[in-house]
Amino acid sequence: MTEYTHHTAFGGRLVIIGFGSIGQGVLPLILRHIDMPVDRIVIITADDNGRAVAEQHGVAFRVEPVTRENYEDLVGKELTKGDFLLNLSVDVSSIALAELARDKGALYLDTCIEPWVGGYTDTSLPPSLRSNYALREEFLAKRRPGKKDPTAVITHGANPGLVSHFVKQALLNIAADTGVKTAVPADRAGWSNLAKTLGVKVIHIAERDTQVSATPKKVDEFVNTWSIDGFVSEGSQPTELGWGTHERHWPFNASRHAFGSDAAIFLNRPGASTRVRTWTPTEGHFHGFLITHSEAISIADYYTVTEEQGTARSVTYRPTVHYAYHPCDAAVMSVHELAGKNWVQQKTQRLMVDEVISGIDELGVLLAGHAKNAYWYGSQLSIEEARKLCPHNNATSLQVTVAVLGGMVWAMENPEAGIVEPDELDFKRVLDVCMPYLGPVVGVYSDWTPLLNRGELFAEDVDHDDPWQFKNVLVV
Repeated sequence: MTEYTHHTAFGGRLVIIGFGSIGQGVLPLILRHIDMPVDRIVIITADDNGRAVAEQHGVAFRVEPVTRENYEDLVGKELTKGDFLLNLSVDVSSIALAELARDKGALYLDTCIEPWVGGYTDTSLPPSLRSNYALREEFLAKRRPGKKDPTAVITHGANPGLVSHFVKQALLNIAADTGVKTAVPADRAGWSNLAKTLGVKVIHIAERDTQVSATPKKVDEFVNTWSIDGFVSEGSQPTELGWGTHERHWPFNASRHAFGSDAAIFLNRPGASTRVRTWTPTEGHFHGFLITHSEAISIADYYTVTEEQGTARSVTYRPTVHYAYHPCDAAVMSVHELAGKNWVQQKTQRLMVDEVISGIDELGVLLAGHAKNAYWYGSQLSIEEARKLCPHNNATSLQVTVAVLGGMVWAMENPEAGIVEPDELDFKRVLDVCMPYLGPVVGVYSDWTPLLNRGELFAEDVDHDDPWQFKNVLVV
């Protein structure tokens, strides 16, 4: 029998809301690496999906959909001081659950900020107010400085989440390889000034999923390697990205938000219809979807440098940050069909887990514009290794589930941190937990730029003076 490291012990109860692919995949990791009795775990979910997995591990499983009307009674009665609320649901307000956990004295973690059902597509609100930017601002406004509130780790899956820790390790690697002497920064100012010193202009969360099934996608079917409802909802939202100080070409369909940090902008088109140029070591140059994700906003905000000018503060440095995602090929075809149906979701769904026959999920961060041009750092996890490492996972889900575990461990070890984002956690501690489950984790330099081979076939309006302008990255 394999002996697994107990990263921490937990004496409270664990309440898991939602039990889709991520819930099913993280459960064995929790049981392996957190020392707690299985009879102190309960799953509350909207349907029978995952019941067999819960029963296999001896965990209580209840089908009771969480709604705006019942969440305080349904979830609240399960929580007392010192418990942990793990929110892996969709269409349930993350802010509402986090506030409930805080009021009960319980710890909290989610993988994204969800509104109540319909919140992403409520056309009575302007796009700015139903964006990830707005949700993040609303969540962060719940912070209570000076109070030792129970820790609430928000948006801590693979991305957002794990990739924020990849960024920090990548910065240290680039510094070492370019002769920039630095200690590990101790705070946000130290990290942002290091990024500025290195000259990092852009950060792509660059991901290529090559997992395939022997069963082709059917007509009117959406196929994916992770939550289809989650992918469709975020892909249907307006494109969002952190907007860097080096940018000098304003996108024609872009808007700023009239509130908050001003670290990000949005484009008035769905993310799943917006493509960008990016690069990963195995795939090389490819086009990815610019899907809205919280890390594009939080990373851009975290690495912002400001200086006082008279009575005001001005931004002197910020990188452009965005997701660049090429999902599995079946999902690309599914998105193409979805867009052709004016974003009305297909009648059937198929989540590829056990049926995947080959492929990897190459997930990392591409930092570019520095002295060595571009550097990708991340995980190249194959389906074969994922299956050996943990049941109920494919390569995509395992990168998420182990990051959930890492965030939970950090929260249990730091139980009075209040509301925190991934960028504010101890990146070394989280990576220590995650590394055994990520397959090869590599750092690779590249001379690739988004101007590679441009203009040879078609006359394009590009900025040759600075290859890392978003104008050059965006596919039009």
